[in-house]
Amino acid sequence: MAMTGEVAADPAGEALDSDLGSTAQAASLRYFVFALFFIFGGITSLNDVLIPKLKELFTLSWTQAMLIQTCFFAAYALIGIPGARLVKRIGYMRGAVTGLLIMMAGCLLFIPASQFAVYALFLLALFVLAAGVVVVQVVANPLISLLGPARTAHSRLTFAQAFNSLGTTVFPVIGATLILGSLASVSAADLAGAELAAYRRAESEAIWQGYLGLAAAIAVVALAVWLFRNRLREEAHAPAARFGGFDLLRRRRFGFGAACIFLYVGAEVAIGSIIINYLSEARVFGQPESVIGWMIGLYWGGAMVGRFIGSAVLRVVSPGKALSATAGGAIVLLLISANSAGAVAGYSLLAIGLMNSIMFPTIFSLACEKLGPRLADGSGLINVAIVGGAVIPPLTGAVADRAGLAFALVVPAVCYVLIALYGYFARRPA
Repeated sequence: MAMTGEVAADPAGEALDSDLGSTAQAASLRYFVFALFFIFGGITSLNDVLIPKLKELFTLSWTQAMLIQTCFFAAYALIGIPGARLVKRIGYMRGAVTGLLIMMAGCLLFIPASQFAVYALFLLALFVLAAGVVVVQVVANPLISLLGPARTAHSRLTFAQAFNSLGTTVFPVIGATLILGSLASVSAADLAGAELAAYRRAESEAIWQGYLGLAAAIAVVALAVWLFRNRLREEAHAPAARFGGFDLLRRRRFGFGAACIFLYVGAEVAIGSIIINYLSEARVFGQPESVIGWMIGLYWGGAMVGRFIGSAVLRVVSPGKALSATAGGAIVLLLISANSAGAVAGYSLLAIGLMNSIMFPTIFSLACEKLGPRLADGSGLINVAIVGGAVIPPLTGAVADRAGLAFALVVPAVCYVLIALYGYFARRPA
């Protein structure tokens, strides 16, 4: 999800002083931080490929299949604040290594999950993997801001987020080829007993092999970051805010904005989770998942392109008005997709990625306007609000089980209506 690499500013509330930004070493370390953005962005969007695969292997309902997103994004609520405290205790560099090692553990858990062919073990592996992603994300945004002159910090962060978008575009395409491409002609629904267990083990082989490769890549990045573990000097950490900063929710502008982050991430993830199955329906393209799986990259790629366009548009258009316009565009595209067929239904849904592109940073900036010294507290709470990715997808899945995928689009549509209202509400400066 594009969205998971975009928590701006300093979610842990730290303030650093380092001379690293003035050395050649900073340039080298920036490459590793870019790699962090690329990896955790790609890993998040890879869930969209896992859902149709595991749904078929375990003959799951949509409600059950969406537990993949629930287990992954629940980590933001459960690990976000403890992760920030851990980083304060051991420092940025060691915190990054710790997060990467947790991610490795999550990737390796896919091996026993596949060998035992137990859905609950896949969910456990995803939660552990996500816990590591959260810790790394707590580190990555402020660290990339640190590694260079202050006057170019915004440029570096934007550039790093582009690597996040690149990961969300590339990983699903490769994952669809490796994972969905192995779907057999026989269906798990037609098997039972030992035959079913053997089928699940064989068909999940591509999953654990893919995540084993990811674990190896993460190990290389972790080793590289460890070599720089003592490069930051005079690392200072501010004390944690009282009550975790939750008192900020009493401010209407911030509280409404945090709720919209919850809704935005939930809607974006819900749509990404059903796209492959939606496009494969006879009403749309009528092709098997292994054939059209690559098209998920168009959804996330649209978000990447939209960021470059949006960065220019927001120079001349009010952020609140731009947010309302893009949310309105997403609603229109959802209505078109749900009430049409063929290429129109398919590409209108994929085009929502373009509408999603500016939403996270725009909502964040509007919500945190004039927070001053409370900005870090606000950023931390918004990090927790990403848990919307654990709630909205299962709700969408429950509606899909009862009324079909097309009607289930009403759930993200309601989310975008509220986001459009927030844009209108926050159209004037705080």
